[in-house]
Amino acid sequence: MIQKWKLHIGQLLRQLRFRLSASNNFLFINFYRFLYNPPKNSLSAFLDYYSSLNKDDFYVVQIGANDGITHDPIHKFIKRDRWKGILLEPQSYVHDTFLKKIYSKNTGIYTLNAALGYQDGVKTLYKIGFCHMRWATGLATFRRDQLEKAFSEGLVQKQCQKYGIVLPSEYEWIKEEQVQVISPATMIQQFNINKIDLLQIDVEGFDFEVIKMFDIRHSRPGAIVYEHVHLSEEDQKECEEHLKLNHYRSKKYGANTLAIHKDLTELDRFF
Repeated sequence: MIQKWKLHIGQLLRQLRFRLSASNNFLFINFYRFLYNPPKNSLSAFLDYYSSLNKDDFYVVQIGANDGITHDPIHKFIKRDRWKGILLEPQSYVHDTFLKKIYSKNTGIYTLNAALGYQDGVKTLYKIGFCHMRWATGLATFRRDQLEKAFSEGLVQKQCQKYGIVLPSEYEWIKEEQVQVISPATMIQQFNINKIDLLQIDVEGFDFEVIKMFDIRHSRPGAIVYEHVHLSEEDQKECEEHLKLNHYRSKKYGANTLAIHKDLTELDRFF
């Protein structure tokens, strides 16, 4: 009973936070403007400082934005410092119900119901077929084996037990969704992007592919943050080498890796 009440209260608090953010509530914004103090030597500390160097001129491209707020490392900075940029989320339900709404009042932020690819087109996305909760939508991936692994290792079953969800028959576990795909070249041209301060990536094991798609030698994002935890050891090493060859330094912060271009010497303190 106590556990159910905790989950219920947590859900209400998340809904309240979403409404405050979506409305650009004065108190919500000013909490992060005047009271927020990120932990030292953290990814948030880096983003806080990096954003302060580019006041009113910070441009972000986020691949895999999900609902735009839950477990999102950049949400508070977009809201507080009025970042501009493009946020991609391929799941139509998540984009239309959450991401689009939470940034509807933020001028300069555009949300796209699309995934990133080498070429424009359509691609199959694999997702949890019986739940729209944030833990479930966060597992959506282009790699079916990655999602199957979440079941075989008991991750999904654990979440179902936590939230009182009855696991359906196995053929209902995974659902396919055909999603629109946009290439970096098309996106850059369509939105007239002339610089990228931050490339933020969270795509459940597809992160290295996104970095390669962006042709970082030419697009040259100032900083790149990607989730390495779902990459194999081999892909992690290849990704780090790819970044190094393209003049980026990298450092792990928990489940994420931060990479910055060598020209941004003012950020050396974070390495």
